[in-house]
Amino acid sequence: MNLQVQKNTLYVGGLAEEVNEAILHAAFIPFGDIKDVKTPLDQATQKHRSFGFVTFLEREDAVAAMDNMDGAELYGRVLTVNYALPDRIKGGEQGWAAQPIWADADTWFERQQQEQEMQRMQAEQRAAMQVAEELHRKKMAEERQGEKEEDAEIKSDPMAVAEAEILSQTT
Repeated sequence: MNLQVQKNTLYVGGLAEEVNEAILHAAFIPFGDIKDVKTPLDQATQKHRSFGFVTFLEREDAVAAMDNMDGAELYGRVLTVNYALPDRIKGGEQGWAAQPIWADADTWFERQQQEQEMQRMQAEQRAAMQVAEELHRKKMAEERQGEKEEDAEIKSDPMAVAEAEILSQTT
């Protein structure tokens, strides 16, 4: 899977509970101007989920921050700093963490119905192909049977046998 990374936005993992957006901003500001800092919240506890995102104005600043802060320690925890994945992967503007679990239930049911319909159509198509193949086999068997009956009729009719011999001799 080849995903385009956001070169200005960094994922910062391994945050301690005490770290908030202001502390995260202060830790990364030495590397350049920061456009945005986000720490997605857990809906149940209203605390951040041990990671955040820092968006720099310049790519070079993001590279410098990643090079210097990956593996660094903040509030006793070792940080993991990487490029962030695109928003569409994470669930849009707010991120998938901000959406309730049932948010995609309608689309899930639609996908399930479409998949069931596709399977039903494929089963119908397979059944139709089997019927067509069976009809073809019967037709071929009837034609072979007809040829055998014609051969048997020719062999039992002395006139037909004589005609066949004369025809074979003249050719």
